[in-house]
Amino acid sequence: MTCKSRPNEISARDLPVDPVDLDITALSCPMTFVRVRLLLDRLASGAVASVRLRGAEPHTNIPRQLGRLGHAVLSFVPEDPARPTPDAVWRLSFRKG
Repeated sequence: MTCKSRPNEISARDLPVDPVDLDITALSCPMTFVRVRLLLDRLASGAVASVRLRGAEPHTNIPRQLGRLGHAVLSFVPEDPARPTPDAVWRLSFRKG
């Protein structure tokens, strides 16, 4: 006997194994969040994505906006631990809510 999943059900095998990556280090506000928002539109609920960012505004605004929209920030770390300043490149990983 085989079980068929419901049409709207998403199984773990339907989700990407590796997180989706987006590099917005060369962009400035407001385009940084515009690109993140476009990424969000493509992701299924529960999917994980990773964003590379640089600059004081995206460093503050991107995690805050993701939280306000109901997504979970999983990690937010500098790529170079010796340089943990907002103007360095940071990697932010989140799960779409």
